[in-house]
Amino acid sequence: MTDLTKPSNEDLVATGTALGEPAAAGSPTPTAFLEVRDLKVHFPTDDGLVKSVDGLSFQLEKGKTLGIVGESGSGKSVTSLGILGLHTAGQYGRRRAQISGEVWLDGTELLSADPDEVRKLRGRDMAMIFQDPLSALHPYYTIGRQITEAYLVHHDVDKKTARRRAVEMLDRVGIPQPDKRVDSYPHEFSGGMRQRAMIAMALVNNPELLIADEPTTALDVTVQAQILDLIRDLQKEFGSAVIIITHDLGVVAELADDILVMYGGRCVERGPAEQVFYEPQHPYTWGLLGSMPRIDRDQTDRLIPVKGSPPSLINVPDGCAFNPRCPYADVPKDNLTRTVRPELSEVGSRHFSACHMSQEERTRIWTEEIAPKL
Repeated sequence: MTDLTKPSNEDLVATGTALGEPAAAGSPTPTAFLEVRDLKVHFPTDDGLVKSVDGLSFQLEKGKTLGIVGESGSGKSVTSLGILGLHTAGQYGRRRAQISGEVWLDGTELLSADPDEVRKLRGRDMAMIFQDPLSALHPYYTIGRQITEAYLVHHDVDKKTARRRAVEMLDRVGIPQPDKRVDSYPHEFSGGMRQRAMIAMALVNNPELLIADEPTTALDVTVQAQILDLIRDLQKEFGSAVIIITHDLGVVAELADDILVMYGGRCVERGPAEQVFYEPQHPYTWGLLGSMPRIDRDQTDRLIPVKGSPPSLINVPDGCAFNPRCPYADVPKDNLTRTVRPELSEVGSRHFSACHMSQEERTRIWTEEIAPKL
């Protein structure tokens, strides 16, 4: 991988790449380890074109964690698979997805790269913790064999050395008696242990980018906390850039430095975690915060759900995709919410929102109407 020297913001002002601004097309932003530019992932179907991801852009530095949140069907997992190049069909298949945009990983553009080159990077330089380890792990092979296979693909070592590495990783992720459990099958592990084994497999090659897709789904709260602590500790040890994909704002509150809120295949808000939590600038983010249970709230208080259902990605509403569910859709004049799609605009330092309401209107509504109810 290319070792990019990261100049200071002062050095970048003249080139227009300071403060998270993208570099010119065809080159990566020097300060970003991972940069996604205008990523689009569309799937042709008999009913129409499914626009799962429709123009997504973000940046991530090494050692930082980005939380991508949103309801099911917002495009979170499709984004992660697009970054890893997993929408490309295998040897005997045909790629159904229509993919465009740019994905830069440490100076290498992945979407235009040779598939064999991306395959070499996948697992070694970038890895993924999948949502359901029971279906992601092969039931016919032992945990140890699956981890050693992931190691042997990228290292010219014998099987004995790879096995030692597998035992070492199982021990590092907290599996008891790793020298014995390395020969266990996935069905012999509990849900939390399978998730730990999946993390061990993802980290066996010390990847510089780790994507965790709903890493705590279907786990009890105690195991959830252990898994999140494990990801945090391993990130500090390896210095990896991490993407956490979830619908649970409590998870990203624990881990994320920055948060990206997705709706209808697009980013509706992006910024530092503290600003998104305490000064959110989009009605959809307000809805997510209102529907999140809190231990400091009276047990008799009801959660405030986001009314309605997510949009069909075949027939996304005109204008702002959130407008059919937004209680403030009529605030902007000239029916802008229903006719013009809002673009991301900067509302604070590295804080962006896609909403037609003025910042003054959003601040007033948040301060007077939304925040007091949370």
